[in-house]
Amino acid sequence: MRRTSLPTHADIEAAARRIDGYAHRTPVMTSRSVDENLGARVFFKCENLQRAGAFKFRGAFNALSNLEPEVRAKGVVAFSSGNHAQAVALAASLLGIDATIVMPSDAPKSKMAATRAYGGRVVVYDRYLDDREDIARRLSEERGSSIIPPYDHPDVIAGQGTAAAELIEQVGPLDGLFVPLGGGGLLSGSALAAKALSPGCRVIGVEPEAGNDGQQSFRQGSIVRIDVPKTIADGAQTQALGRHTFDIIRRDVSEILTASDAELVDCMRFFFTRMKIVVEPTGCLGFAAARAQGRQLAGRRIGVIVSGGNIDDERMIDLLGAR
Repeated sequence: MRRTSLPTHADIEAAARRIDGYAHRTPVMTSRSVDENLGARVFFKCENLQRAGAFKFRGAFNALSNLEPEVRAKGVVAFSSGNHAQAVALAASLLGIDATIVMPSDAPKSKMAATRAYGGRVVVYDRYLDDREDIARRLSEERGSSIIPPYDHPDVIAGQGTAAAELIEQVGPLDGLFVPLGGGGLLSGSALAAKALSPGCRVIGVEPEAGNDGQQSFRQGSIVRIDVPKTIADGAQTQALGRHTFDIIRRDVSEILTASDAELVDCMRFFFTRMKIVVEPTGCLGFAAARAQGRQLAGRRIGVIVSGGNIDDERMIDLLGAR
């Protein structure tokens, strides 16, 4: 039976033990020019180098590995624009679980191809006309499978929180942590980790300027639902925060900021040309907001979660060629 209580830092510690030996302990990178420009010490947690190319593998593997054997035997269903899809497909293949993934027809080709290559059965839908959660529920009822949502699940949140926990273990206490925000799994998990391991750290969520439902929800004190946002940050084209994620974010997050698509492209270009890493638009959200803060961050130790690196090569060339 699915848990309904909010996860805690103890759940993150348990998740770290479950994913040990399966998920990568991703590296932390720094940039002298970023430090000089901001007057801060900035640490980039490179989840673009995680298995399946994004932090999502942490939560997916934790959730699937925590299923009872009789539940695993009936398979799982997930819905995702791409990174959770790949993560569930890969985790399921490693654990011997059948996985069906509901994906939008306009998902990046590389993400859809990778999901299938990992063994996931893909069901396509129109993100602007269809309800992916309804489709997943129907498939779950037909097959008796368990739904593994992309963010609003205690085990998924706990797994995602291991990225921030690792970062703090690797570099020490932080004054600020900038985290990409879509449905809130990474942000809520990061907030739980930071509260326990670096209590003085301000945790800041960052979402696309065109889809600031999280910022609206944070300010109003209740979940705000929006239309599917039109942004290049496909991993953050969510319409609302989850119930679990919102409760944690409202309690433990300091602020939610936004970044424009143009700022994301500039950050992609910086990562590629100066740091020699490929980062998808969604993965640039945290850096874009930190960069915009400028000298306000002077003298501080700042963490930035680089959440993923899954982008089609043609799309990346197109975006980086735009000026």
